Parts: sequence; C-alpha cells; structure tokens
Amino acid sequence: MIGIDWGTSSLRAYRLAADGAVREKRDGADGILTVAEGGFPAVLHRVVGDWLAAGERQVLLCGMVGSRQGWVEAPYLPCPAGPAEIAAQLTRVPFAGADIRLVPGLVTRDAGGVPDVMRGEETKLIGLLAAGVEGQVCLPGTHSKWVRLEAGRITGFGTHMTGEVRAVLLGHSILGRLVQPGESAAAFARGVVRSGQAGGLLHHAFGTRGLGLLGELAESETASYLSGLLIGHEIRAAHRPGEAVHLAAAETLAAPYATALRLLGVAVQEHDPDIVVRGLVEIGRHWA
Repeated sequence: MIGIDWGTSSLRAYRLAADGAVREKRDGADGILTVAEGGFPAVLHRVVGDWLAAGERQVLLCGMVGSRQGWVEAPYLPCPAGPAEIAAQLTRVPFAGADIRLVPGLVTRDAGGVPDVMRGEETKLIGLLAAGVEGQVCLPGTHSKWVRLEAGRITGFGTHMTGEVRAVLLGHSILGRLVQPGESAAAFARGVVRSGQAGGLLHHAFGTRGLGLLGELAESETASYLSGLLIGHEIRAAHRPGEAVHLAAAETLAAPYATALRLLGVAVQEHDPDIVVRGLVEIGRHWA
C-alpha cells in the first residue's frame, strides 16, 4: 500500500510493505494550497508515479487533501470512532490505475452542542491507539487538539487556536510592536505562571504590553512570554486534572508544551511525531 499524509503546506508519502514496514519515504512541498484546480492527479503521479508503475495499486490519503479545498471532500465521521469505523467510511477518489481512498475527518460536539472538527489528526490518533495509548492526548499545532482515547476509540476532542492566535497577536496587533527576535526560557515560564492568576486571557494578553512599556519585560523576551501565557491558558482549560498527557508532534511544537505541562506538575509522555504512518497502516488493515 501507499500511504500519504497530505496537508496544507506539504505532503509525506510512504511505500508500505504488507507487514506495515516503511519501504521508502518521500517528502514534498506540494501542499493542497499549492495545487491548481484539477491538478491533484498530476502531483500524485509526480511524487509516487514510479511506485504505481511498480505495481502498488492501493493508495490511502489522509489530511487536508480530503477537505473542501482538497482533491475530494471526505465527510466527517462522528465520534466515537476507531480504525474499523474510519475504514468503513473511506471516500473513493476517481483515478485511473489505482484504488485511492480518503480517510474521513472526525466531528464531535462540546457540552454546549457546538461542533468541533479535525482532519488528519485522526490518523495520528489511530496510530497512538495501535501503540496502546489511552487517556488524554495533546497534539500541538496551529490548532492544537486535546483528545480522549478510550477502549480503542477516539471518544471526543477539543480544538484550541493557540498557535494561530499567537501569530495574529505578534504579526497584526499592538503587542507585536514591542517584539524583537529572541527566546527566553525564563520569560516563557513567567507567562505560564501568569496564566494561573486572576484576570483572564484577554487581560493577561494586554498586560504583555504594559510589562514591555515599563521595562519589566525585554523586547527579546516578549514572544516567549506570550507563548507561555497562551499555552498556559490552553493547558488550564483543556487538561483533565490528575491525568498524564500524551504528546505527539514535531520537537519544535512538542517542546514548549512539555515544558509548560511539567511546570504545572503534569506528567508527560512523548511519542514519535511520525506516528501517522502507524495510523495509515492500522486503517489499511481494516480496508475492505
């Protein structure tokens, strides 16, 4: 089988053996936003055409390639969902010479009945389930996911726009006027601690400016402080007290979350950021 994690800005393709071992891996910059209308078949041929020519006939795609802006929209599947339910809802993609299927995204609803969605992360989570992980999982990113895994299924999740809000505040708000390049572990920790004090996130965010104007926070520390503040608020809102947190993300994304969680006394277990391949394999095992 060929498995492809095809996101907004990049893709990663895996040529998989019958036992799930990765025979070959390729990275590409052809994220869905770079593909012209009707251009997905040509990109696929360019990236893995030789694998197809060599006889690989099953292709499993996950990620934003199945979104409304992607190749074909794969409908959202309600939680709870495990590999069997997900495999039963694969969306077929018309393509000459191969059987191509898209992994569906997942949808859940919070206590107020408001829907929350994910697309791409479900495959990573199936990989974690296959590795025996249960409990609370955090997948840091532009839109971080806090997920519940129970009895071999994804039972629910919540999304936090922490990464995107940070980028907006630093790039398009008055807070960014005080920022100079630099990283500070002490300023990050200070932001995490501040997130637990009275006042709320919006008040705390503006306090970043006050600290800078009065010389109590260096311009080179501002971005780190704001990161700690935002991640601290996210953790306090999403973490279930008394439970360890499983982290799965690239080191640059996972490291600040691991630091913040440990500062708050939360046990952390980190996992292979490339766990998506195990999820593709597991869903592929249920492909009928």
